[in-house]
Amino acid sequence: MKYRTLGSNLTVSALGVGCMPMAGIGKGMYGVADETESIATIHRAIELGATFFDTAEVYGPHVDEDLLGRAIAGKRERLVIATKFGFRIGDQGPVGVDSSPANVRAACEGSLKRLGIETIDLFYQHRVDPNVPIEDTVGAMAALVKEGKARHLGLSEAGADTIRRAHAVHPIAALQSEYSLWERTVEDEILPLCRELGIGFVPYSPLGRGFLTGQIKRRDDLPEGDYRRNDPRYAEENFALNLKMVGVVEEIAEAHHVSAAQIALAWLLAQGDDIVPIPGTKRRKTMEDSMAAVDVVLTDDDLAELDEAAPRGETAGPRYGERMMAMVRL
Repeated sequence: MKYRTLGSNLTVSALGVGCMPMAGIGKGMYGVADETESIATIHRAIELGATFFDTAEVYGPHVDEDLLGRAIAGKRERLVIATKFGFRIGDQGPVGVDSSPANVRAACEGSLKRLGIETIDLFYQHRVDPNVPIEDTVGAMAALVKEGKARHLGLSEAGADTIRRAHAVHPIAALQSEYSLWERTVEDEILPLCRELGIGFVPYSPLGRGFLTGQIKRRDDLPEGDYRRNDPRYAEENFALNLKMVGVVEEIAEAHHVSAAQIALAWLLAQGDDIVPIPGTKRRKTMEDSMAAVDVVLTDDDLAELDEAAPRGETAGPRYGERMMAMVRL
């Protein structure tokens, strides 16, 4: 395993483990997870040198943090545990965003308990709450750092102005946002700003919700009820257009004798040492394949070919539906 630094001094494995699929939310979210296999996947990732594990209170909700907490019991040393708050969670699940100072504290206390740890290594605001000034939210998060309940602070899917204002209150170690060969809009403004401020970048969905693995050749390959059937980029009018970039990824993968997923991840890793992707996984086989991407070295020709196949802003279709798009870049 190789290691990178987020912010000024948060050292993590160059690839993290996105634990969301382990929550077993249901077949609509990448299929039902097997708890035993999920825990075995976490243990195997630790054996391979992975130190960075990402979860959130809303995954389940709460189920994912609980599972990760049980998996890391007795294995906490050197691990960097990241979790996220920012939703108001009712009896039936999330019912809106809530980044009020009171909820910041309540969410932290709940996450600490479920994870079975004394300190959250990286505490993210999951989505910006337009009803609460970011200064108030980050101020409450900073108080948790002073109390030793969090070590570093992060934001997720925040806009440029919000990032600047947050960083002025307390150093932000990492921004988590979608970034991959098929979602490159962060390169326009967000990624340059993070580099200006010394903020690390953590791409989620680095494999395009599975699209860039090359394992989904038709929409019918998605099981009934899978939420990706409603993903604009998986829609019939966009699917074939987006599949063209996957063909190039597969050609390069064949030349390197690796998987398409490893090429997609290696491309992200090649975008800068401040980038730490967190591919989601729930099985040892897929996790091991992803982790091997740290050893894939792409040539200049490879990178140029991938850039040409997946130019910035030209993926067919928006990355989310209207409701979800309204919650990003605030």
